[in-house]
Amino acid sequence: MSAPRYTLCRAEFLLPLAAPERGERIQDGYLLTAGETIREVGRYTPEIGRRIREACGSALRIMGDPPPGGEVPRLRAVLMPAFVKAHGHDHEQPIIGMARDESLTAWLDHAVNPFTRFLNTQHDRLYRELGASPHLVTYRLARLCDIHYGITTSLVHHCNFNKFHVGELAQANEAAGTTMIVAIGSQDRNYVADALDQPRQALARLEAALALPDLARTRFCPGPDQFFSNSREMLVPLKAWAREHGTLFHVHSAEEPGTTRWFSQEVEPGLTEVEFADSIGILDAGTVLAHQVHCGPRDLEILARTGAKVVHNPLANTILGSGMPPVVEMIAAGVPVAISTDGSGSADNQNILAAARLAAQYQRAKHQDATLLGSQQLLEMITSVPAGFLRQNQGELAPGCQADWILLDLDRPNLTPTRLDNLMENIIWAADGSEVSTVVARGRILKEGGRILPFADGSDPAGVRAAAQRLSELFVEYRRTAPELRGTGAHR
Repeated sequence: MSAPRYTLCRAEFLLPLAAPERGERIQDGYLLTAGETIREVGRYTPEIGRRIREACGSALRIMGDPPPGGEVPRLRAVLMPAFVKAHGHDHEQPIIGMARDESLTAWLDHAVNPFTRFLNTQHDRLYRELGASPHLVTYRLARLCDIHYGITTSLVHHCNFNKFHVGELAQANEAAGTTMIVAIGSQDRNYVADALDQPRQALARLEAALALPDLARTRFCPGPDQFFSNSREMLVPLKAWAREHGTLFHVHSAEEPGTTRWFSQEVEPGLTEVEFADSIGILDAGTVLAHQVHCGPRDLEILARTGAKVVHNPLANTILGSGMPPVVEMIAAGVPVAISTDGSGSADNQNILAAARLAAQYQRAKHQDATLLGSQQLLEMITSVPAGFLRQNQGELAPGCQADWILLDLDRPNLTPTRLDNLMENIIWAADGSEVSTVVARGRILKEGGRILPFADGSDPAGVRAAAQRLSELFVEYRRTAPELRGTGAHR
C-alpha cells in the first residue's frame, strides 16, 4: 500500500522532542507529512487547518473521523516520534518464556542456539508444515511485535545460525514497512561448533547481502556476535569492511559477569573486552556496543576517547541476571548511551517504554537519587539518541525529518488524568506500552486504531501469529529428543 501524498494529524498533545527545545510540550498540536517526509509540525489553529486542506485538496488524508462542520478532528492522543531500537534480535520472538532462570551463556545453549539450529536443520519439514520458510515466519512475527510497540526502525543483531538467512529477514522488513540495519553475525572461536566460520565467509555474507535486490528499507553492517567468540583475525577485517563501506560495526560486549571474567583470564588474558577492542583498533564513532554491563577501570575513558556508543538493554540484563551497566557514570564520562529491548527471547517483549522505565528505576535505586534519568532524557534515549546512533533522520518531529511517528491513546484509565504538565512523566511512569494506537513509518500507516495492517506482501497479522504459534509448538516437540548444545563462551 503506497503512502498518501499528504497526511494531516491533529492530537490533544504533541511532543516533537526536536532540537533545540526538546522539552517543548504542545497542547492541540498537528503534523503534516508529504510522502515520506515531515513538512510541518506545531500548534494547531483553524486557520492552519483551512490552509492545509485548500493547498492539498484531494491528495490529503486527515487522520480520524471529521466532526460536523468539516473541522480537522482532534484525536484524544499524544502525537510523538516513533521509537528507535538500537539493538535487538528478530530470531527470538517464538522462544519467549523459554529456558528461564539461567544465565546468559547457558540460556544461549538451551534456547537460542537450539531454536536457530532447529530452523536450519528442520527447514524443509517446517516449510511443508507452515507453507513458508520458518525463518520468514519468525521474522514476520518480530516485525509485528516492533510495530505493536511503536518501533519503526531497528538495528537487528543477526547472529547464531540466523546469519545464514539474511535474505528472509530483509524480505520480512521490506514487507512490514519498517526500517532496519542488519548487523550480520560471525563467530570463529568459543562457540557452538557448527556455527563457526572464517573471516572470508563472514565477508562473503556481507557482500552477498549488498547484492540483494529491491531493498529500500534494509541496510547491512558487520555484526560479530561477541568479543569472546570473534578473534582479532575476524574482527579486524570486518571493521576494515565497515570503514570501507561507511557502515556501523555492532558487537555484544561484557554482558555477563562469568563470561566477562573468563574473557580477561583465559581468552585475552589481562584485557577487558573494551581494552581488547581498543588494542586492535576497532573502536570509533561507528562502533556500537550492546550491553557493556561490566566495565574495567579504564573502559569508560576508552569509550569516551574513541567515540564508541553503548546500547543499554535493562530488560534482558535483569531477567538473565547479567547485572546492569554504570549508565549514569557512562553519560557523565561522555559516552553516548541509548536504551533498547534486546531480543524477545531474553526480554520477553519489545516494550521499549518498559525498558526506559526500568533503566531509570535501577539507577535511581542504586544511587539513591530520584533526580537521575528524567522523563525527557529517557524519551530521548529511545528516539533521537538511537536515531543518531543509526544515522537515521528521525527520532524527532521537525520539518525535513523522516515521517516516522506514533499516537498514544489517552482514553485509558492508567493515563487519566494527563495534562500538559505531566505528559512526559505519564508516558514513562504510567503507560504500559499498549497505548500505541497508530504507527506511521516513512509516511506509510502500519497500525491504525490499535490494529496492525496487513504487510505489503499480503501477510495478515492473524496468519503470521498462527504460523508462529505452530512453529513454537513444533520446536517444543523437537527439544524433547534433541541433543543438548554446549560450547558458548564460558558454558563449556
